[in-house]
Amino acid sequence: MPEGLNATPVSRTIAGDVINLPNALTFGRICAVPVAVWLVLRHALGMAAALFIIAGLTDALDGALARKRGVSALGTVLDPVADKLLLISMFVTLAAIGRLPVWLSILVVFRDLIIVGGIVVLRLLGRSVIIKPLLISKLNTVAQLILVAVAMLDANRLFHDSMPWLAEAVQVCVVFVAATTMISGAGYVLRGARLA
Repeated sequence: MPEGLNATPVSRTIAGDVINLPNALTFGRICAVPVAVWLVLRHALGMAAALFIIAGLTDALDGALARKRGVSALGTVLDPVADKLLLISMFVTLAAIGRLPVWLSILVVFRDLIIVGGIVVLRLLGRSVIIKPLLISKLNTVAQLILVAVAMLDANRLFHDSMPWLAEAVQVCVVFVAATTMISGAGYVLRGARLA
């Protein structure tokens, strides 16, 4: 190592950036993805719904902790990855067991692929890309979370029998998620076209 350089502060910075409570909660959400998929495929939808709700609560908690303590570089990458992994896996598996429309699952996944592909293309073209979610995109994410939770609750016999309105709520959420997915996707495409 060249003289005058001290590795200790860098090591501490890296350790603090990686090993902290918000990142641990986010990593826990990523680890919950295969468990949630397994539960859905086994039709243990009550347990899957509980796990999904807990994951949502940890998302809110790690966000609050990150804002209080400062956002780490790793956290800015891990948090949206964890959210997308959980949501996409739930859409695909719920569609696979017939609890969500297959076309909606395809639409949600396709939109995310378009966004990621657009970012890659813009970076290959040498354009700087600031990843700032649109307001409609935030609304879409909330709608997707609600739809997944309601669909899992409706699929559970206990909730389905005691709350028959859940089936109608699923249908309303499907329409709203489809609309906001298409609008937000179009918004990102237009933003990318202006940057290209």
